[in-house]
Amino acid sequence: MAFQPLKKSKIKKSVIKMKTLGLDTSSIANDFQQYFCHTLGRDQTCFSSHYPYEAIAYTIRDRLMERWKRTRHAYEKNDCKRTFYLSMEFLMGRAMGNAMLNLGIENEVEEALHHFGLHLEEVMDSEHDAGLGNGGLGRLAACFLDSCATLQLPVRGFGIRYEYGMFRQRIENCEQIEIPDHWLRDGNPWELERPEYQQTIQFGGYTEHYRDDKGNTRARWVSTYDVMAVPYDIPIPGYRNNTVNTLRLWSAKATDEFNLEEFNSGSYTEAVAAKNAAENITMVLYPNDTSENGKELRLRQQYFLASASIKDILREWKEKHGNDFSQFADKNCFQLNDTHPSCSVAELMRILLDEQGMEWDEAWSITTKTMAYTNHTLLPEALEKWSTQLFKQLLPRLLDIIYEINARFLSEVSCRWPGDSERLKAMSIIEEGPDPQVRMAYLAIVGSFSVNGVAELHSQLLKEGLFKQFYDFTPDKFNNKTNGVTQRRWLAWCNPALKKLINHTIGKEWVVDLDQLTQLKAHVNNKKFQQHWHQVKLQNKQRLSELVFNDCGVKFDTDSIFDVQVKRIHEYKRQLLNILHVIHLYDRIKRGDTKNWVNRCVLIGGKSAPGYYMAKSIIKLICNVANVVNNDKSVGDLLKVAFIPNYRVSAMEIICAGTDLSEQISTAGKEASGTGNMKFMMNGAVTIGTLDGANIEIREEAGEDNFILFGLTASEVEETKKNYNPEAYIRNDDDFMRTMKLLESGHFNQFELGAFDAITHSIKNPYDPWMVAADFRTYIDAQKVAAEAFSDKKRWLKMSILNTACSGRFSTDRTMMEYNRDIWKLKKILPTVEKK
Repeated sequence: MAFQPLKKSKIKKSVIKMKTLGLDTSSIANDFQQYFCHTLGRDQTCFSSHYPYEAIAYTIRDRLMERWKRTRHAYEKNDCKRTFYLSMEFLMGRAMGNAMLNLGIENEVEEALHHFGLHLEEVMDSEHDAGLGNGGLGRLAACFLDSCATLQLPVRGFGIRYEYGMFRQRIENCEQIEIPDHWLRDGNPWELERPEYQQTIQFGGYTEHYRDDKGNTRARWVSTYDVMAVPYDIPIPGYRNNTVNTLRLWSAKATDEFNLEEFNSGSYTEAVAAKNAAENITMVLYPNDTSENGKELRLRQQYFLASASIKDILREWKEKHGNDFSQFADKNCFQLNDTHPSCSVAELMRILLDEQGMEWDEAWSITTKTMAYTNHTLLPEALEKWSTQLFKQLLPRLLDIIYEINARFLSEVSCRWPGDSERLKAMSIIEEGPDPQVRMAYLAIVGSFSVNGVAELHSQLLKEGLFKQFYDFTPDKFNNKTNGVTQRRWLAWCNPALKKLINHTIGKEWVVDLDQLTQLKAHVNNKKFQQHWHQVKLQNKQRLSELVFNDCGVKFDTDSIFDVQVKRIHEYKRQLLNILHVIHLYDRIKRGDTKNWVNRCVLIGGKSAPGYYMAKSIIKLICNVANVVNNDKSVGDLLKVAFIPNYRVSAMEIICAGTDLSEQISTAGKEASGTGNMKFMMNGAVTIGTLDGANIEIREEAGEDNFILFGLTASEVEETKKNYNPEAYIRNDDDFMRTMKLLESGHFNQFELGAFDAITHSIKNPYDPWMVAADFRTYIDAQKVAAEAFSDKKRWLKMSILNTACSGRFSTDRTMMEYNRDIWKLKKILPTVEKK
């Protein structure tokens, strides 16, 4: 697609001199009618909610567009420093509610639609959740962008426009079934295609060396097969401040539609093969990388994101500054969200060396002053490594540069610790062996000026364990930035009843200053306020009960304690420990041990990676147990269990508002931070959890009496590993023995012999890194504490209120201010004001 510059004509400035669009009901109604009747060509015979949704989406987007342009003009006019947030995931959820909230037009839109006989809630249900993320990493990135726009910081997100999301999860015969999530099948009215800014991305080929005009040896990447990266922009509005930032997503397109000569000769398949291969890069979110093809596609995706984004940024720089890069590092910062965009280090070096003709030291100085790396995992296996053979095949020039970076880096390490070959081996970006690997996290650390963890414990463990030798070498690089969530979506939007109560009690400033919630502490003993709080929670529990019934067919009684664990299914997050507790409760009921019983509704949800056998087995166990419990008439309302399929942002908006007990039960030392824990806390749920990730800081803020603690600490986990004997834990605990007996007897898999053998073996495995058996007893005891607290309604109400009141620290506004203060150092930029 070619976009030619205008030659004889010039667009007059007057083309943008348009009347500002109104935010009142009448203006919105008029524009809705225009889009619905003229643009979309619909009338009263339309019986689909999709077209009213699309019409109101365009109406709202127009109002964002005005502010979007003014924000961009302000950034250009000020020639300000900017940060570019590179992430393989942005779990945005639905856009309409967030846009209405941040523009302050929820009531006006509702009234406008009502004028035409439409209900806002029904229209909004037509919007698909944007399938751009998998879990916490992507949702965090979305919250970050919201806060940056609200703080009026010049930050742009860069990601991939996946045609299909992770997958839609269906539960059939108690097993996870993956269905393609074609979230773009009906289009996306919130995006704006920008083909004029497309970039060419190279793969394959080889490195050629030559001498330039000055006789210097240079390198260039030749004989490549190329793919086009086409940008699509999505507006990110700040909260009622007229700032609208940008999320730019890249879509892969073939350089040519197909080979016409081959097509004409009858070779139809070959003619479109290259096009399909190119566009597969952005077809699906995070392919299953258990196969070699999956690994290759994932590396392609990561380089595609890095190269397209950096080329785009350099294009903008050169349009304004030409080839003068003397101020580039002062004006730009790249924040790498986890290890996935680490190719950015080598790609920026490649462009500066090969295309800009810089010498190594100058290019390296710019690179290491602009790159900043956020680590999101303590699991060594989650730190990506790619074989040098795969790198050589796909990205040969980058591999050359990585080798050079590594050689120079190891030379510096050797000067610091002469003769320490073990240290050199441990810190090398290249992991030697029969199949040498590129350690991408090491590349990010070496190439960045800042390396941060995402919770205090996580950052400390990085320095003491995973990255200790790098910390010893450059301690000043390392810092902590505890995660947060945006209160705009995760309280103000998703919990309108609580929002109304808080506004009435302390005012509205908390929406942009979450610390204001501390004022709720003064009302914690006010009976009238407690009563209102209780009514809000019941209302939210009713919404959640309806969701569970519609999605699972299980009826939750709102008088029960709603006990919830929703997150990605992984052994370290220990959904297994949760379901063992459910089996224990079931056993108690069957034995008649129900004195002082508190009715409990257990909700679990989350997706397993397609190739993760144990996680899928845990899902099956949860669903099998749920079937047995829910269909046992003797259990009745004492205990209900449901696994909610296809856990997603729009579901979480209902779930977090209706939860009583938030399960944050990962093995201590394994969870980097967590953000679901913060959403639940913000909405008045009480946390039951280990001292892991941000749980530690949540407990510090809420107070020990308002957090239900159990389990080994991170240091105790390491000590216990030395002589871990799960059989002894089981043998010495009657409750545990009965629970395991029920599980091993086949009671939950009567017609599926051996279905859960792998699970029982993992619990009894002395090398189980997740310490399920070690924490069973304290978890059961903690659950009793939770039940007792819930039965004391006044006590539980106070705990709930205080959790919300103490959640101010967990706003991404605070997180972003810390990133900006310590890493980015950006100035707040106000949008330009149009002259009348």
